[in-house]
Amino acid sequence: MNRSLYILLFIFFLGSFSGFCQTELAPELRVKDTIKKNEINMLAPSKAAFYSAVLPGLGQVYNKKYWKLPLVYGALGTTIYFYITNNNKYHSYRDAYKRRLEGFNDDEFTYLDNSRLIAAQKFYQNNRDLSALLTGLFYILNIVDANVDAHLMQFNVNDNLTVKPDFYRNDFTTNQNLGISLTWKL
Repeated sequence: MNRSLYILLFIFFLGSFSGFCQTELAPELRVKDTIKKNEINMLAPSKAAFYSAVLPGLGQVYNKKYWKLPLVYGALGTTIYFYITNNNKYHSYRDAYKRRLEGFNDDEFTYLDNSRLIAAQKFYQNNRDLSALLTGLFYILNIVDANVDAHLMQFNVNDNLTVKPDFYRNDFTTNQNLGISLTWKL
């Protein structure tokens, strides 16, 4: 036989076989898709950041990380307390210095001279400004924490990808070496 005849027969059998493959299976023989997709809410991080900006700690509550709430209020409360304390002491030393310049000497700081009053004003002013800076920093950190935590809640963490430290013995020097093993299962 001719080679082209063999090719035509092969194409004929292949075509007739593909007709059998296109038949539909009975409903009870169909395989159901059991893979569950995780829904990703793209607005969750921005919503958590917005909630933390409106009321500090609310983004952590939205992320269901309730244990962070005392940390947020502890950090903000402490820095606000020190701001108010340093501001009050700054104003008391400043008022005493102003009264001394006007000629009065009946304040609570009679044991201090003018140079000590100026030094105390600068000290408490610097501490007040530092407390205000730390309050703003903790407020921004609160917002960033809520945003990052909402992003990481959607991150897939399982044993298919692991990085762990590993101690191994060097065969040449018989010393213990530290290495990192990276495991990636497909």
